[in-house]
Amino acid sequence: MEKLKKEKKTEVNPERYQGQNAKIKPERYQGQNAEIKPERYKGQKAEINPERNTVQTREKTKETQNAQKEAGKIALRGNRGSLDQSRRMSSITRKLHFGLIRRKLGIWIFSDLLLLLFTAAAFLLGLEYSRLSGIADLRLTSRSLSIDKVQRHLWYTVKDSSGKILVQKDITQILIIVCAIVGVILAFQLISLLFSYYGENRRIRKTLNPINEIAMRADELSRLSFSEDKYQVLEEAIEHISPGEAQPLSFQDSDLVGVEAAINNLLIRMRDTYRQQARFVNDASHELRTPIAVIQGYANMLSRWGKDDEKILDESICAIQNEAEHMNHLVEQLLFLARGDSGKTSVRLETVELSDLMEEVYEESFMIDEAHPYRCRKADAPLAVQADAALLKQAVRILIDNAAKYTKPGDEIILGCGRSNAGEAYIQVQDTGIGMEESDVQHMFERFYRSDEVRSYQGTGLGLSIAKWIVDKHGGHFEILSRTVLGTRIRILLPCTESSSSAQQSSAHSQTVSQRSAHS
Repeated sequence: MEKLKKEKKTEVNPERYQGQNAKIKPERYQGQNAEIKPERYKGQKAEINPERNTVQTREKTKETQNAQKEAGKIALRGNRGSLDQSRRMSSITRKLHFGLIRRKLGIWIFSDLLLLLFTAAAFLLGLEYSRLSGIADLRLTSRSLSIDKVQRHLWYTVKDSSGKILVQKDITQILIIVCAIVGVILAFQLISLLFSYYGENRRIRKTLNPINEIAMRADELSRLSFSEDKYQVLEEAIEHISPGEAQPLSFQDSDLVGVEAAINNLLIRMRDTYRQQARFVNDASHELRTPIAVIQGYANMLSRWGKDDEKILDESICAIQNEAEHMNHLVEQLLFLARGDSGKTSVRLETVELSDLMEEVYEESFMIDEAHPYRCRKADAPLAVQADAALLKQAVRILIDNAAKYTKPGDEIILGCGRSNAGEAYIQVQDTGIGMEESDVQHMFERFYRSDEVRSYQGTGLGLSIAKWIVDKHGGHFEILSRTVLGTRIRILLPCTESSSSAQQSSAHSQTVSQRSAHS
């Protein structure tokens, strides 16, 4: 039995070892009849290929080294760009500094030569005055400078018309002294220029530092490399932009944050302009549609019944005239704003006395509007500004028309001018009308804007827009105080001229002096 067991063939089942980590050692089966074929186990986890792992490790190492090399090249390019920019900055600074030094030297040398000439001329005139008891007549005398070649002296000679020598003086020593003084002055100037070299160079660099930072940022942006995917993201996002959508653009990419912010800011401005333009067109068409509908209605009524009825004829003619005048006024205001926006309206500045201007407006308003009493408060001192008198008067007339429109008949309207606490000149129109809400004050200068409370009043909504354009062209601004039921006060504040400011100061000084004398 033991012999049978020994002679029995040992069978090895390879399926038992599939998927196992056990390593099959052929020497374990030496002397047996079992045959081990390693090629049957290829592709199984039990087989470990060291050469393959070594190749993969080498490839990863090469990729890492290549990435490091690329990063190093980018950093090197950045350092080279920074170095080149620093060199350019230093070169520009040196050029500006040397140019400044040349200008200073030119000015100093020119001024020193002028000083030399004026000093020599003053000395010679003083010499003539002391010798002749006055300055000789230029038409009757002749002056000359001559050099003694033997003694090497410079002589100044004054002769009369007959050739008689009136004054003759050796000015060599005096000229040497004057030249020495000018030379000392020039030496001190050069020393001061030498000591101020570092400070001036530092100031120039400090002045150019913002420009240098902008150039560095631009250079950094120019070195940024975007992939094709990012360009595609930009193109797709821009293609799907709609002017009416208020949702901001988002790329969801940290590298495109700056581009995203710039495009969103541009879209906000474009959408605001689009809304303003759409509202302007709608409001203008609405304002023009109403008088056109009225004219058309009366024209139809005339064609049906107005030919024989004088009452209907007169009513229709009057209504058509009123609406045509309203349309004419509206079109004129639109044309004024259009010319102003395109820069075709010229502003001719001249010195305007505000007290005289408000006196003229007061007299005109008193004659035109008999339904409201007017009162004018003038400034105590002369109040002059640089303005276009016609345009400024037009702005004041707009404010007065609005005050008269929204104020009950019989209530007072106050006009005035003066100087604010900040030293600005102001024109003021105050009424006791219906007033305005704070929300309406914020939009009152927008074109065609009219609050719900005033839509029953006749108007176009363009008057205050024209007044604001005029005031902006004069470098001024508005100051508005309004309360519902109580009324509204609108001020136009303008910068004063220097003569007006000095007159105001002298007036205040004289009042102070008079008060002190009265107390004493």
